[in-house]
Amino acid sequence: MGLERVREVAARMGLGRPAKQVITVAGTNGKGSTVAFIEAIARSAGWRSGAYTSPHLLAYNERVRIDGSDAVDDALVEAFEAVEAARGATPLTYFEHGTLAALWLFERAGLDLAILEVGLGGRLDATNVVDPDVAVITTVDVDHQDWLGEDREAIGREKAGVARGWRPLVLGDDDPPSSVLRHAYAIGASALRIGCDFFFEPPPPEGGHWRWREVGYELELPMPALAAPVQLRNAAVAIAALRALPAPPKPLPASAIATGMATAVVAGRLQRFERDGVSVLVDVGHNPQAARALAEWLRAQPAAGRTRAVYAALDDKDAAGVVTALAEEIHDWFLAGLEDAGARGSGVDALAVRLAGTAAAAGRRNADVATALAAALAGAQAGDRILVFGSFHTVAAALQVLR
Repeated sequence: MGLERVREVAARMGLGRPAKQVITVAGTNGKGSTVAFIEAIARSAGWRSGAYTSPHLLAYNERVRIDGSDAVDDALVEAFEAVEAARGATPLTYFEHGTLAALWLFERAGLDLAILEVGLGGRLDATNVVDPDVAVITTVDVDHQDWLGEDREAIGREKAGVARGWRPLVLGDDDPPSSVLRHAYAIGASALRIGCDFFFEPPPPEGGHWRWREVGYELELPMPALAAPVQLRNAAVAIAALRALPAPPKPLPASAIATGMATAVVAGRLQRFERDGVSVLVDVGHNPQAARALAEWLRAQPAAGRTRAVYAALDDKDAAGVVTALAEEIHDWFLAGLEDAGARGSGVDALAVRLAGTAAAAGRRNADVATALAAALAGAQAGDRILVFGSFHTVAAALQVLR
């Protein structure tokens, strides 16, 4: 991992700034939802915006959005060809190639705002060739240990690499790792911490609006269209990031923020389908922190019947930790293999071995997600719900069936 090759090719391409203002979003969980909130609010305010996200679910085009629409094939091909022409003998990874292509498209689109989602870590991620006007770290938890380190402090150091001196760094953790705060202090980045510099308050038990505030400014907002309690935190971070922009291209009225809350959507985040009275929820959650958030949502929204889980995970994930976090909310487990997910995929028997001693260990084994989902649906009654989760690959397979 490193930025030298990406910078070299970017220089050959003559890449400049991808937009008038840039927000880079790093973090263990919540990146995609935070990007969606930023994008929806900015577009509601009349800003021409671009968003680069990863991974995709069903089509590569999902990764590059310009003014709310996925990039079309011809534009992507032209961008890939521009990267390939400039690359020469310099090797690029799949993600590096795609990042340069997205930046090339953004620069030509006349954007007010570009939102770049970090693929992995931050310091050495290809998106970090761009100096953001505002950097965001949504959360820091243990994931991708082979690349980023074994604990939150080590992982925080990698994610803090997206920060820039004398520019805002928005932090969505109540208790961010010391490594993040030390790095911000060392480079002179202005750390804006949730619970310290900006705040969010859930609505009262009877429902209604939630509140976002900072010193001298307060908003009452409708609940986000995105489900789960954690989305209030993601929305709060998104608002803080937009308000921290040093030179906003256009005004950001409260009405645009409210509209963004109600319109921001992103596939695979507690996305709901109905099948003969059975609610099917699909979610990309794939680590213990995400699983804890899912458990919180399930407890807050009890089903009339049983809750069944279809679970498939890549072999470098803490599958046992994920299952443990959700065990009390799940009645029946249906395990599935991800053998077609590349080097990190594995069969269902290997997953079951990793889950030995957990509540899911005795779950019904299925070769793939489609088969597991069919089995879960076949035994479900009206009022039951099915949660399909564990990976972007898991969700993609489910969506191909459900859509």
